[in-house]
Amino acid sequence: MCFAIVLPVLFARPLLMLISYVAGSQLHSYVLLVPFVSAYVLYLRRDQLPKNYRTDLPFTLVSLAAGLGLLAFTYSLEFTGRAPGNNGRIVLLTLSFLCCLAAGGFFFLGRDWMQAAAFPLAYLIFIVPMPDAMADALEMASKSAAAEVANVLFHLSGTPFLREGPIFQLPNITIEVAQECSGIRSSWVLFMTSILAANLFLKTPWRRFVLVAFVIPLGILRNGFRIMVIGLLCVNVGPQMIHSLIHRRGGPLFFVLSLVPFLVVLRWLRRGDVRSPQMG
Repeated sequence: MCFAIVLPVLFARPLLMLISYVAGSQLHSYVLLVPFVSAYVLYLRRDQLPKNYRTDLPFTLVSLAAGLGLLAFTYSLEFTGRAPGNNGRIVLLTLSFLCCLAAGGFFFLGRDWMQAAAFPLAYLIFIVPMPDAMADALEMASKSAAAEVANVLFHLSGTPFLREGPIFQLPNITIEVAQECSGIRSSWVLFMTSILAANLFLKTPWRRFVLVAFVIPLGILRNGFRIMVIGLLCVNVGPQMIHSLIHRRGGPLFFVLSLVPFLVVLRWLRRGDVRSPQMG
């Protein structure tokens, strides 16, 4: 308990930087919920945790070395004038904190306890903000995929249009699928949700994999569907719909809609998961 108090105090400045950074970010605001999710899952599994604690020195030293190494590397970059950007610095310091936290777990609680609590502890990796390079790559890939899906949906809707790359020329408006239309935040949160749901509700590894893999095409389809809906609203209602709330603030609505097929697939996989032991 003392270690759990002292470590955040020692990392107070990096953790406050992290909180300030994610609170002001549209992409990383989910980070604030991750520790509570991990704590809740750990609470649910409290009866499965070993009561006998034994120090695991090798894993303690490896985790501590990784944490202190990341910390030293970050400050050495600043000392030599090669300091990373704000995002990069927070990523490195947050990883350092997690490694030191793991070192404390292996030292005070032991390998058996850490293994029993592996999932909620590993889920804390999501408090590390997505590096800018990773976010840019995912946004570009998601934007391109969403444009392809929107292209198919516009064809299916019978709407006349011309397309040149990410630009769609509709009867009374031209829209461009910009990087901001990638929906990467909703897709990433859906991905995190699928990992949590797979671990909580499914037992078979392949079923867990199927659920997590399913959200990738689901996220792309959702983004393409959103582009089509906005385009059809502009065609049938008026070009002013490009400035409507459904465009500027419609992300949560389409995210909720994507949960419907997600829950259907989860229920289907769960029914098979429950039935399998009885059949065996």
